[in-house]
Amino acid sequence: MKIDVKILAYKSPQRYAVRRAVIVAQEELCVQFPALQVDITEVKSRAEIEAYTPVVIYPGLVVNERLVCVGRFPRKGEIVGWLRQALE
Repeated sequence: MKIDVKILAYKSPQRYAVRRAVIVAQEELCVQFPALQVDITEVKSRAEIEAYTPVVIYPGLVVNERLVCVGRFPRKGEIVGWLRQALE
């Protein structure tokens, strides 16, 4: 089981905060799905971010090439839900 996650953020502290939330969500899901692999990519360039959303000031999150969150910091519970949905 593999899920591709992209963190869209222009600024490093924003990417770090979202990455921590994704890692905590992944650890929670690994209890139920031990074979789960989450590949996290940080998208830093404005052009690449704009391929997903016109919002570049605030962070965004893409799960399996689907934009699930933009313009705010997602909560761990939300991320768990999106990852769980990607497994279906």
